[in-house]
Amino acid sequence: MICPSTRTAALGQLEAFLPIAGLYARDRNQVKIGHSAVTRLSPAIRHRLVTETEVVSELLGAYPFSRVEKLIQEVYWRRYWKSWLALRPEVWADYLKDLAEAGNDSAVTRIEKAQSGNAVIDHFVNELVSTGYLHNHARMWFAAWWVHEARLPWQAGAAFFYRHLLDGDPASNTLSWRWVAGLQTPGKTYLARRSNLEKYLDPTLLASLADGLEAFENPRACVPTAFSKAPITHPSWPLMDTTPPPATGLWIHEEDLSVETSLIGLQIYPAAIVTADTSTWDHYQFPVVKKKWISAALQDAASRAAQHWHSPTTLEIQQPYIESLVRWATANRLRFVTALRPDVGPLNDSLPALQSALDQAGVGLILHERPEDAQLRPLASGGFFSFWERLQKKLVLDPGGKSLPNTQQLWMDFSH
Repeated sequence: MICPSTRTAALGQLEAFLPIAGLYARDRNQVKIGHSAVTRLSPAIRHRLVTETEVVSELLGAYPFSRVEKLIQEVYWRRYWKSWLALRPEVWADYLKDLAEAGNDSAVTRIEKAQSGNAVIDHFVNELVSTGYLHNHARMWFAAWWVHEARLPWQAGAAFFYRHLLDGDPASNTLSWRWVAGLQTPGKTYLARRSNLEKYLDPTLLASLADGLEAFENPRACVPTAFSKAPITHPSWPLMDTTPPPATGLWIHEEDLSVETSLIGLQIYPAAIVTADTSTWDHYQFPVVKKKWISAALQDAASRAAQHWHSPTTLEIQQPYIESLVRWATANRLRFVTALRPDVGPLNDSLPALQSALDQAGVGLILHERPEDAQLRPLASGGFFSFWERLQKKLVLDPGGKSLPNTQQLWMDFSH
């Protein structure tokens, strides 16, 4: 398995990677069988079985900042994308609209069945479909071929990745495809070149995929016909008092599966529920590999919740989550349901329907954010490297860069 689906095992995989973490900057671009040069923890971070802060704390506990700066930077790319999209949620809405209007394309269908006619692309499709994972470099090559060589809609490629990737999330997946297509940064597209594949593909893979390299010989950019900078339209949500009112139950969803590490994890709840967003699974046709991984992660979250809060904990991974939440809240005579707010994406899109259903049952919905998320969001007003410049000042807090304070100390003093 690329990434374990329990918190304990994911933390164990992080610990096992620490001895070679200092080599990440040198080796990270190598596309090897098994992908031993990278952490392979992206699914766990995406669903927050472990958090970015925990990963960074472990890295800085083992190395000076300069030795692991590149790895830490890559960890925060995902949070940057989420923060960027939260400030501009219309980009997500536009993507969904464009995807619906694109319709079906026989060329897309052939590629998704590993029948593209290109050995390199078909290899990556088979790996993605069978494992739910691709090395980041392979994702870039694939997306560049899709957009600039096959000349297919980037939205369809993004949907294919989102369907299969265990770490696929609306922000990093959608915005990365936009970047490859030249829509994210003015005047910049990404082209996959044969020399780059020959440099970074594992020699054994390179030999078996040689027939597909010709398509990367002289890439030509498919330049967008129009470019408009996405404006910031959504203000940040205020931080709320995390003390729950009486008769408040806890809802844990697949967007954040380690709620016990957050501020609301310090509170006491009479009951908890862990739900799957099965409507999204069905709508996007998640494959068995992905559904099994998320289901196991949800089961792990339910087990940890029961141990942490010593409260009755319900696990629902079969029925639509809105119906399950309303039934659970009514059966437990709750006045409120509280949760960590999901990032921009399908679950967040369904919150108005959830709010309406709970209102009809006489139950309120209270959504919170992790303070570190709320304080990072304003930093994503521009490009990643301006975001990173401001962020990294808070990551090295002693001359040797050898330690971090606890999560709340790290983020609550964050200057905007």
